[in-house]
Amino acid sequence: MIRVLVVDDEALVRTGFEHILSAADDIEVVAAVVGGQAVRVARELGPDVVLLDIRMPDVDGLTVLDRLRRLPRPPVVAMLTTFDMDEYVAAALRSGAAGFLLKDTDPVQLPVLVRNLAEGGVVLSSSVTRTVVHGYLDNGPRQAAMRRVEVLSERERAVLVLIAEGLSNAAIGARLHLSTGTVKDHVSAVLSKLRVVSRVQAALLAERAGLLRTPPSLEER
Repeated sequence: MIRVLVVDDEALVRTGFEHILSAADDIEVVAAVVGGQAVRVARELGPDVVLLDIRMPDVDGLTVLDRLRRLPRPPVVAMLTTFDMDEYVAAALRSGAAGFLLKDTDPVQLPVLVRNLAEGGVVLSSSVTRTVVHGYLDNGPRQAAMRRVEVLSERERAVLVLIAEGLSNAAIGARLHLSTGTVKDHVSAVLSKLRVVSRVQAALLAERAGLLRTPPSLEER
């Protein structure tokens, strides 16, 4: 079972996400709380995935993210937002968020995205991708990004492209006929060589370097 904690200041959003996710056989919503309760509940219940509102009146979502990342066993955190041009995007990604979900995400896709998060995949809406690529996260020229990816081996570059497509380690392994352990080693090498701290940042760098034929719509995978 994938254990999920939903954190949002709006009761309607919490209830809606809980209802949708609880209908999946392999997902359990362990709690749905407001921001001020998030860290305590996460420490007590140990969720695998946290869906965290980026803007809440009682406590800032970025503050909660930072505290969650400091837990002994930090969960995977994806930020919830109604804004596809939110100024908090880059800060959250730098702080370790695994991606962004718009609150109007197709309910059918929501369990799929949570599974992807739990398996180490990237979840990022195409609109957020464009926002970050074109200024928030890395405003360097495309040529600089291309030079950075040149340090990767052919296999590592293939892994990077699949990371950017939103695939989990298991899915990458299946695509490239590699064990999950080998994929993890390649992912670690990719992040180290590219000097990035998360799969999301690696995915955005791949997009800027032109490794993808079309801008990724990672939220749809």
